[in-house]
Amino acid sequence: MGKIAQVRPSAPTACLPPLARLPSCSLDRIAEALANLQILYLPSRSLQQNILLKSKHLPGHLIHDTSVPDSGYASEEDEDDSSDDDGEAIELLRADSFERDFAVRWLTGFAARSETWVYLHEEEEEARASLVDDAAALLAFFAGEEEEVALTRKFVFQLGQDGKETLEVELNDAPLLSDDYTSVGLQSWASSIHLGERMSSDPDAWGFIVPGKEIRLLELGAGTGLVSIVAAKLMQATGQAHKTIATDFHPSVLDNLQANVNANFPASPSPSPIDVLKLDWEHPEYDAPLDKPFDVIMAADVIYHPEHANWIKSCVEHSLLRPSSALAQDGGVFWLIFAVRSTGRHEGLASTVSAVFPQASVVTSKTPVLAILESEDIGKQSGVGRADESAYTLCKIGWVQARVDESS
Repeated sequence: MGKIAQVRPSAPTACLPPLARLPSCSLDRIAEALANLQILYLPSRSLQQNILLKSKHLPGHLIHDTSVPDSGYASEEDEDDSSDDDGEAIELLRADSFERDFAVRWLTGFAARSETWVYLHEEEEEARASLVDDAAALLAFFAGEEEEVALTRKFVFQLGQDGKETLEVELNDAPLLSDDYTSVGLQSWASSIHLGERMSSDPDAWGFIVPGKEIRLLELGAGTGLVSIVAAKLMQATGQAHKTIATDFHPSVLDNLQANVNANFPASPSPSPIDVLKLDWEHPEYDAPLDKPFDVIMAADVIYHPEHANWIKSCVEHSLLRPSSALAQDGGVFWLIFAVRSTGRHEGLASTVSAVFPQASVVTSKTPVLAILESEDIGKQSGVGRADESAYTLCKIGWVQARVDESS
């Protein structure tokens, strides 16, 4: 592999198409614009290598078309062709605050309009969704350079069927870390919003409102804490005794999660109504207070890798309250909601859930196994969710075993 050649990108004000004309912009045009920004603001070798790998998922003519800015790679023989004047001009352009601000505003507007643009041409959906991911990565890079980039989001959910009362949750959505995909929990995703809506509309349906009993509730991959905070507020409103534990893995996510818990329960007596703990699904440690079984376990949008469903199943098998007897219905319940992504890098991962959690109707095991008791398909709502999310599935999962026919 040769060294990086000096490439002369265009100024953002010159290369970025007007957002008002986005519906008429071709895949090639947007690919060219984003490649130009990547070369201008992300010139390191490792990042350029990542761009080349991403381009393999697009139709071959896009990135390698002569109208698109060069990838940044060249042979060592070509390296001497670039001049010191060109390098200085690029550095001046890179440092231009007006051009940088224009790029950020354009990327923000593109992200806001991306859903419509992605679905304009069915045959290009995957390629277009991949470019939206590239735009998001660029935004994350710019956000990482700012001191104050967090976004405070306020969610208002209607309580009960009549909706006369509301439940409010205020969350800090931090920017994704540009160099770490595991930081996705820094933002609130549509699956958790849908689950929060359903929990608020019918609090009694989730197994955490049981008078006379202290409920133990665990959230896996809590992220910003929306699900745990909604559940805790619902239990607090009814006087339900509970022990709620919100878990995640990434240190930055855990810090943001704790801040969100503190912000939503500012006047709560010690201890806090929600404990925030680290839990690694692949290598879990079940020290106190994770050492006792839970009545309810919840997880929203936690499937981002082919092994995640398996790891989560193992955690739930260990932690979910088992029924007291073969015929008893007193076991715990696991609520799992996930996005169905038919395009992009997470395409098809929803199928890993059904691969590890069978439908209850087909269970033949004589000992309790985790199976899907009920499921609900939730359609995409305008203004909620990423462009690559086409729908959502909510699963109620519990302990199931085949009944033994005593007459046989």
